[in-house]
Amino acid sequence: MKRILILGASGTFGKALVKRLCDSDKNYHLTLVSRHATDCYDDNEQCHVGDCDAMEVENLRYMMKDCDVIYCAISGRYLPIVADNIVSAMKETGVRRLIFMGAVGIYDEIPLNMDDEDNVRNNPEQVPNREAVDIVENSELDYTILRPGYLQDGDKEDFTLTFKGEQAKGYISTISSVVELAVRLIDDDMLYVCQSISITKNMSDK
Repeated sequence: MKRILILGASGTFGKALVKRLCDSDKNYHLTLVSRHATDCYDDNEQCHVGDCDAMEVENLRYMMKDCDVIYCAISGRYLPIVADNIVSAMKETGVRRLIFMGAVGIYDEIPLNMDDEDNVRNNPEQVPNREAVDIVENSELDYTILRPGYLQDGDKEDFTLTFKGEQAKGYISTISSVVELAVRLIDDDMLYVCQSISITKNMSDK
């Protein structure tokens, strides 16, 4: 049984990931955490639900107990503090595997001819995403950074991957495609380990 802590479980992406994992025939145990997780979920044999403020490292340490994988789907201006707390709590509890969601554009990788307004140099709201990812990349944990674009409904096969140092192929992502990659990363501890991946629709030919 793989034990997964999902931070930000009550957000749009968090809910989609939880549903996908709960519908799977694989043996997962989920710890579902957000500030209002108990408003969205009930405890059952597969899921433990807890209200937790990731700004408090003590809360994270408690929730991480006995987990194998930490999945962070939190966003917002305080994300660098959250990232620092996650890294500290993981090191204290001995958990190694972290899957952390950033955003495409944090390395200024969206091409100018594709509308680069969401590159960090143009969009101050990207600064917390970049700072948080820097913390994770320097953590010495077994991390994978996922960098989706704007999330929307769509085909789970409608995606392309690029890696840090490469130009992104788009700035829009389907929720289902990111969910499917997230599940692959949860299942395989060595998949894209210590890498930062952009997952978007391929808009480069449009």
